[in-house]
Amino acid sequence: MLKQKNQPHYLGHRSRLKQRLQDGPRALADYEILELLLGYANPRRDAKPLAKALLERFGSLRGVYQARQADLMEVEGFGDGLSVFWALWREFLARLGEQDVRERVLVDDPKVVADLARERLGHLTGEEFWVLLVDASNRVLGWECVSKGTVDQTPVYPREVLALALNRQAAGLVMVHNHPSGDPKPSNADVEITRQVKLAAHGLGVKLLDHVIVAGKRFYSFRKASLL
Repeated sequence: MLKQKNQPHYLGHRSRLKQRLQDGPRALADYEILELLLGYANPRRDAKPLAKALLERFGSLRGVYQARQADLMEVEGFGDGLSVFWALWREFLARLGEQDVRERVLVDDPKVVADLARERLGHLTGEEFWVLLVDASNRVLGWECVSKGTVDQTPVYPREVLALALNRQAAGLVMVHNHPSGDPKPSNADVEITRQVKLAAHGLGVKLLDHVIVAGKRFYSFRKASLL
């Protein structure tokens, strides 16, 4: 009994949270869901204060999930161990999203591509350029990273994009990259690389279907903007 009394108070609270989760997960508040996740990453610490602090700082579960590592580390109690856990959590969910897209019969909606890219690129502090490769029926053949850059640019060469398409025998492709600034509006460089790839792809019998830029919750589609 003495050992039971000396246990940290949060262990009993966490046990009750787990039981509530099993009884009906929708009844848990957002901070309680986050608290349980944090508890698995650091079981020897009361996770409730940190869960509430993270939600206060970033506004929502998605805001916490997509927050940049440097910003997360500024919250008291969020250390290196949790940083590793966050990286693992993000990678797991990103792969689930990628699997969903690969299993789709058709990829014909810019929002589908934007949702896929947001899971992979939404939290990054630097730009990354990816290509979604499809067959003649718009079924996914590949989802590949072409290049990584800085906070406001990433070097992209048409030959690298088209080499991926030819290697996978793709009939079409969608170019995708992120804007860490939060503004999805394309830069002059974005417009120019789109023009160059479209021209080069046409000469090889490959169709550039879209160029999607993700920035936070927003995205920009060249196709929807009638620029392709």
